Amino acid sequence: MSEYFLGVDGGQSSTTAVIGDRAGRIVGWASAGPCNHVAAAEAKAKFVRVMRECLSQAAVRAGMEAGGTHRSFKAACLGMSGGPADKNALLHELIDSEHLIVTHDAAIALAGALSGEPGIAVIGGTGSIAFGQNARGETVRAGGWGYVFGDEGGAFDIARQALRAILREQEGWGGRTALTPALLEAASAADANELLHVFYTPEWPRHRVAGLARVVNKIADDGDPVAVGILQHAAQELALLAGFVRRQLWREGEPARVAWIGGVFNSAILLERFRALVSLEDNTTCAAPDHGPATGALLLAYRAAGSGVKLERSTAAEQHPSPDR
Repeated sequence: MSEYFLGVDGGQSSTTAVIGDRAGRIVGWASAGPCNHVAAAEAKAKFVRVMRECLSQAAVRAGMEAGGTHRSFKAACLGMSGGPADKNALLHELIDSEHLIVTHDAAIALAGALSGEPGIAVIGGTGSIAFGQNARGETVRAGGWGYVFGDEGGAFDIARQALRAILREQEGWGGRTALTPALLEAASAADANELLHVFYTPEWPRHRVAGLARVVNKIADDGDPVAVGILQHAAQELALLAGFVRRQLWREGEPARVAWIGGVFNSAILLERFRALVSLEDNTTCAAPDHGPATGALLLAYRAAGSGVKLERSTAAEQHPSPDR
């Protein structure tokens, strides 16, 4: 009988599952909707529905035998945005696994980005967080406190800063910016006041607002100084998170690796500034991730079962690109 291993990245914008066999080959993968907080009854039902859909599609691709909503895995690791506490019991009901790990999304992002080796992962998706682990197994996180109190440099924060710039322009104490017509068109709003109120409606959940970071990037690429400033400030915030984690886990001058993850780094302006700031730290290298977060979760599942398999970088990247979190 074949043994299967499961890795899941449960994010604010999407959920991705990958299934590997005992030889380390990725044999199944699927994506579904977001599965963040589950405190309310409606949110809990949505979480279960999304997880079942994602696991079922991945299992079909893997050629696993159908067995209702339960399918057996040798080991499974699931990294959850917002933390594992409110989802742990539900996942134990949904998944039959000899080894089952439910952790936070930063842990799986780091495992995937550096193929399980020590270093720092900086995630800039809908939100933001930096998470690091050194060779002694010590871990430190910075950020990740949610869109109200944190998530500096993430896509939602970029969109929020753009809206603030538009409001300042309208009130006469901010500079003119091409962000104004661009975001008004994107949200089908007549003016900045209507745009502000639109973002408070259910039709514009957090991940949809965060998607407007792409508009900010386009306007910045066209040379708008206000948009450029927003992206450069976001890069600075993300670099500060990385720098704090580095100083806590590595001595000055000790070599450390940093990987960037998430959709905000699709911005050339933001990425260039981020890399320049991170590289100011002595003996610090900065590079794109080896694998996506879901593949990182799969690596941790193999590790939990005592398997030392390694995944091919090209195979994992082609079959499971890192999602825009």
